[in-house]
Amino acid sequence: MDVTEATFDEAVIARSHDVPVVADFWADWCGPCHALGPVLEREVEARHGAVELVKVDVDQNPALAQRFGVSGIPAVKAFRDGRVSDEFVGALSPTAVGAFLDRLTAPPRVDALVEELRASGELPAVVAALDAGDVERALELILADVPDAAPEVRDRLRDVAVALFERLGQDDPLATTYRRRLASALY
Repeated sequence: MDVTEATFDEAVIARSHDVPVVADFWADWCGPCHALGPVLEREVEARHGAVELVKVDVDQNPALAQRFGVSGIPAVKAFRDGRVSDEFVGALSPTAVGAFLDRLTAPPRVDALVEELRASGELPAVVAALDAGDVERALELILADVPDAAPEVRDRLRDVAVALFERLGQDDPLATTYRRRLASALY
């Protein structure tokens, strides 16, 4: 489906709350774009509705290209929960595109980690904060535990925090703030 500046927010941002959406930023004059397009279409179709594909012509929609920092094409951005969750630039092989889509359609890593924590009884306050939907509180608790934690516990705390950053998305202000704070606490 082709999307425009007028339809992007509904077709991509809103829709990505229900199913992951891949936006292919391309132009008609771009050779690598024409090579990548059919690969993306085949790989998305092979996932039987688990992910959707939209095309954005950067010449017709320059504001969208600027909004999402597209400086080279083809640029492919994957959206989950209204945010860019993964991306690549350039024409990739079918295998690499498949791996990209598999990462996108896999359950968020944080879900598996939280289930592990719940089953083991580890970090109950962090799990409770996440169950309540309070990601910031969970990150605060993780940061509070890092300085005095044993090495293996520090590794577990870091893994959970990084998985939360992945879920939030690279541009989320909360992820940006706590990524810096975690780095300071760990190193």
